[in-house]
Amino acid sequence: MEVPALAAALPAFGWALHSGLLTRRLAAARRDPLTGLLTRAGWTARAERLLARHPGALVLLIDLDDFKTINDTHGHAAGDAVLTATADRLARWCGRHGIAARLGGDEFAAIVPNPGAVSLFELWTALDQPVTHNGLLLPVSASVGHSTRGQLPLPTLTHALSAADTDMYAAKGHGRRNNTPR
Repeated sequence: MEVPALAAALPAFGWALHSGLLTRRLAAARRDPLTGLLTRAGWTARAERLLARHPGALVLLIDLDDFKTINDTHGHAAGDAVLTATADRLARWCGRHGIAARLGGDEFAAIVPNPGAVSLFELWTALDQPVTHNGLLLPVSASVGHSTRGQLPLPTLTHALSAADTDMYAAKGHGRRNNTPR
């Protein structure tokens, strides 16, 4: 290849390389590195589209009960094991019917377009199983709040999350191990 042609091709190659790296970084920013679930930004974009197409979609917020105690008592590696197990259980429950996310800390979200395809009781039962870490059984319990668009004065994802949040804190108010979906 001649020098002028090579000199002209180098900037194009550099921009192509930069574009590829940027695309990978953006995709990674939409996935939680610990759990592999979508992050808040990645989930919100997809959840808004699902909610617009499926008026009866079920929106859930999940918060682990007493998670700080696990971290404080058994260490952050144990907490990470609980978060990873919770993410796996939530993703399995959603299956092909919905999408799950880790919003941050010990808070998760999910949206399921067809609530009839899933069981909230099965989700709660799956989330309420202990996790084994370094030979110890760590107790896990989660509060689950949910809402559907039909229950809302304004049918937006923000309002659905707010209603699910209210429902989740009502479940927490019933006490640990006493928050089966109502």
